[in-house]
Amino acid sequence: MGNNIEGKVVVVTGASSGLGEATSRHLASLGAKIMLGARREDKLAAIVNDIRGAGGEADYLVTDVTVKSEVLKLVQKATSSFGRLDVIVNNAGLMSIAPMSECNTDEWDRMIDINIKGVLYGVAAALPVFEKQESGHFINISSVAGIKVFSPGGTVYSGTKFAVRAISEGLRHEVGGKIRTTSIEPGAVESELKYGSSHEDSSAFVREFYENNEIPSDSVARAIAYAIEQPADVDINEIVIRPTVQEF
Repeated sequence: MGNNIEGKVVVVTGASSGLGEATSRHLASLGAKIMLGARREDKLAAIVNDIRGAGGEADYLVTDVTVKSEVLKLVQKATSSFGRLDVIVNNAGLMSIAPMSECNTDEWDRMIDINIKGVLYGVAAALPVFEKQESGHFINISSVAGIKVFSPGGTVYSGTKFAVRAISEGLRHEVGGKIRTTSIEPGAVESELKYGSSHEDSSAFVREFYENNEIPSDSVARAIAYAIEQPADVDINEIVIRPTVQEF
C-alpha cells in the first residue's frame, strides 16, 4: 500500500464503540495490525472478527483503563502478538455533564480515573517500549472542551481534557526527536460519550446538542490516520476537528 500505516502495530483503548471502534476498523483497512482494548468483550470480539473477515490483522484484550496492570497487559499482548508497538491511541473517555452545585464527586472521580489516569497508564505502558525501539507515536484524545471550558455542566470534564492536552505537550517535549505525540480535540462526534451524564436535564441537553451537530466517528479516524501516515520526522502535534455547524 505504501501508506506508512501498513504493518504498523496500533493499540487502541476504548475500542468497543465510537471513535475507538471506527479508528480500529479504519487503520486495519489500511493494513495496520490492531490490538483493541475495552471492557465489553462481546463487542471487541465482533469487531476483531469483522476485521479478520476482511483480511485484516487484529486481536483484543478486555481492558479497564483505570487499572494500571490491565493497560500494561494490553501493551504487552500487542508486543508479544505482533513483535513491536508503533502507536498507542489513548481514546477511552467518560463525559459526565452536570452543574458543579450537584457535587457529583463520584462522577468527577470516574472522569479523572478514565480521562486522565487512563491516558497516563497508557503512556507508562508504552513509553518504555518506544524508548527501547527509538520510535513510537502517542495519540491522546482530548476534546474541544479541552480548548474552551464547557460550562455550566462540563467544568470537570473540561478540566480532564485540558489535562490531556497539557500532558501531551509536556510528553512531546520530554520524549525527544524519535517519538511522536498527537493530541486530537474532537467536537460533537457520534459515539457513546453523549450517554455518560446521569443528571437528567444535562443529559437531555447533551443528547439534543449531539443530535443536531454530530459528525460520524470515522471523521476522527481519518484524522488519526493522517497523523500516523506522516514521515517519521513529521510530528502532527494537535488536530481540532468539529462539525462545521458547531459553534462551541
